[in-house]
Amino acid sequence: MPTKLTARFVIGYADSDHVIYPDGEVVYDGDTIIFVGHGYPGPVEQTRDYGDAVISPGFIDLDALGDIDHAILDTWLTPERVAGQRWSEGYFRSGPRELSSPEEEIFKRRYAIVQLILNGITTAMPIAAETYRAWAETYDEFAGTAAVAGELGLRMYLGPSYRAGVNVTRADGTPTVLWDEARGEAGLDEAIRFVRDFDGAHGGLIRGALLPARIETNTRAILGRTKAFSDEWGCPLRLHAAQGAQEIRFLRAWHDRRPLELLSEWEILGPRTLIPHATTLGDAGDDPYADLALLRDSGTSVIHCPLISGRHGGTLDSFDRYRQAGINLALGTDTSPPDMIRVMDYGSNLGKIVTRDQAGSTAADLFRAATIGGARALGRDDLGRLAPGARADLTIVDLSALHVGPIDDPIRTILYNTGGTDVRTVVVNGRTIMEDRQIPGIDVAALRSRAQDYFARYKAAYTARDYLRRTPDELFPPSFKVVHAR
Repeated sequence: MPTKLTARFVIGYADSDHVIYPDGEVVYDGDTIIFVGHGYPGPVEQTRDYGDAVISPGFIDLDALGDIDHAILDTWLTPERVAGQRWSEGYFRSGPRELSSPEEEIFKRRYAIVQLILNGITTAMPIAAETYRAWAETYDEFAGTAAVAGELGLRMYLGPSYRAGVNVTRADGTPTVLWDEARGEAGLDEAIRFVRDFDGAHGGLIRGALLPARIETNTRAILGRTKAFSDEWGCPLRLHAAQGAQEIRFLRAWHDRRPLELLSEWEILGPRTLIPHATTLGDAGDDPYADLALLRDSGTSVIHCPLISGRHGGTLDSFDRYRQAGINLALGTDTSPPDMIRVMDYGSNLGKIVTRDQAGSTAADLFRAATIGGARALGRDDLGRLAPGARADLTIVDLSALHVGPIDDPIRTILYNTGGTDVRTVVVNGRTIMEDRQIPGIDVAALRSRAQDYFARYKAAYTARDYLRRTPDELFPPSFKVVHAR
């Protein structure tokens, strides 16, 4: 029998766009929505009224932090400390090692998945740091991640990341990339095996994806094999590219090409290809918009991550320019907490600043990117919308708290006056995986305590990799002088 949810606002979908139903209803049966609007005529097994709330399509996060956050350490550093974030050449030569046990890796994934659910994300494609790994992610680690996602009920696009090279700092403090192509090829083999084994697992919640690390740490051969399997299997390919000046310098030196220009020549772009960031298209001598047509004409999607980009001092130039060029835009959080509401708000604000146009980068356009845009990037017309036939993935945002203030348009109210902590309930595939901010089986206090203990070891481990062997206090000094009790 169907379940009916009601609230002050329901964000439905009709005539190819979202629509607002005041005092609306959503009815789903099993994992599928069967009605959105007013006055459902049929019987239901249960009705839940959420009162002053918005029932929204679930948020889609295509660059979702999948481990303990490092952005609190590396988004405010001076250049000499940035050099200490990379492996030293000596560390690379001596044989890098894992910081965590296999069990700890799965704990970190559980911690991250809980964070995603708490923030109303119903579909996620993870991203994780590479610096603390012996080389890259593994098949076994992602088999465990799939099990956690299936247990907690989050829809995920998964696959171990892989790379053939690593960014390092030489003894003189300059950057380079050092290579182990055999490990890159082996990582791709494991990723393909994972997709074959897990695509469609846990009742379809788990889908396979190919997630090579970065354009400057993978070879043409590896990316070519990646694209060929993506085409054969029909799975997404996500590659971080066009995201920084050093990447541009490497690619100029090696290939005399801009990042997107190179990916086009290598035939990596396409409707299943997702490019996170895309904020640095070329160097100072380039037309910064010369390659937008390559994205549009190939059907490649851009995953805009405005919060983490802003913390690093950059952003798209601009969200509206990319959108108006016909490029599909999705969103990623790429930091902790993975607050998609905050990301939408930042994206709107940064877009207005870049164009100096307060009417630009609208709340509606950022909301579309967090829902419809993400679904389009995945080739899914059953996600990112509340409409008959779509998956029953819903995020319910509470509007009843005093800090929300007077309620006007529900989308602008969400972006301007709420945040991830106002997400009350999350439904994925018809299963309520969080109700009243409670996730079944999760001890939040224990999770937080263990994460803090891990983070202390994670931070301390930078010393062994730093080319100057600096202590954590030297690499990450506090904002103000610390005075301890005597």
